[in-house]
Amino acid sequence: MDHILVAKNVSKFYGSYKALSNISLEIPKNCIYGLLGPNGAGKTTFIRIVNQITYQDTGEVLFDGEHLRPEHISLIGYLPEERGLYKSMRVGEQALYLAQLKGLSKNDAKKRLKFWFDRLNIGDWWNKKVQELSKGMAQKIQFIVTVLHEPKLLIFDEPFSGFDPINANIIKDEILQLKEKGTSIIFSTHRMESVEELCEHIALIHKSEKILDGKLSEIKKAYKNNIFNIRLELEKNAEGVIGMLEDKFQILSSDFDASEKQLNFKIQLPSNNTAEVLTELSKHANVRRFEETIPSANDIFIETVNNKESNG
Repeated sequence: MDHILVAKNVSKFYGSYKALSNISLEIPKNCIYGLLGPNGAGKTTFIRIVNQITYQDTGEVLFDGEHLRPEHISLIGYLPEERGLYKSMRVGEQALYLAQLKGLSKNDAKKRLKFWFDRLNIGDWWNKKVQELSKGMAQKIQFIVTVLHEPKLLIFDEPFSGFDPINANIIKDEILQLKEKGTSIIFSTHRMESVEELCEHIALIHKSEKILDGKLSEIKKAYKNNIFNIRLELEKNAEGVIGMLEDKFQILSSDFDASEKQLNFKIQLPSNNTAEVLTELSKHANVRRFEETIPSANDIFIETVNNKESNG
């Protein structure tokens, strides 16, 4: 697999404080890669190293197969969590200025800006001052400036901050479109629902160390714990059925809806022997639902961090 970014045993110290400890990551090309972790874990330090705002003390970083160099900055777009637009400047003037800093000519920048302003339906913002914009409006401008030079790698740090649900969905769709066109994306967020929707690969950093990484789908399979949600259709005797099942299986919760004549319950199996369970259930009722619960990204995040804490 080709990788847009590879970090090998990267560490960073600030005096005696270790911000990153031997971090190794392989970020595939043309994917959305979730960089996750609690506050203070080291995510921002790693992002700053990639952007050459600061430098690692040990280890190496490769960009598209080459050692990371200053000229690679033109191939990277970075939207930081802390935004930085000049409030007294007009939107169009500032966007042109920032686009030219990324190496675009004035004419090329104008053409691309017109495309994006029209695409996001904000053409009438051109002559507004930034201080007249809401946080979400300013965020749209920063998003445009970040992607305008069509970099190989985009780094988004909490890109939905300040957006209402409608505009957050618009930006989410734009991120997916950029990925479909071949852009590689590092996505750092605390919003686990966004991770579920967008990320194919994730890495979890905690207290400067990487504690988990891989394809999200494979990580979810590894964290499965044989818990199933089941719905039975039965006329009566729900308590008797539950009692019988408790003799054979571990019932985690149950609820009988008398009006619908449905028994809903959650069960944990000692092994993934679903055939035996289905055979037993079908003796007592019609099985209307038999669905394995797959842990969410949020569940995995909390369980992994808590395990790391409890194990020191």
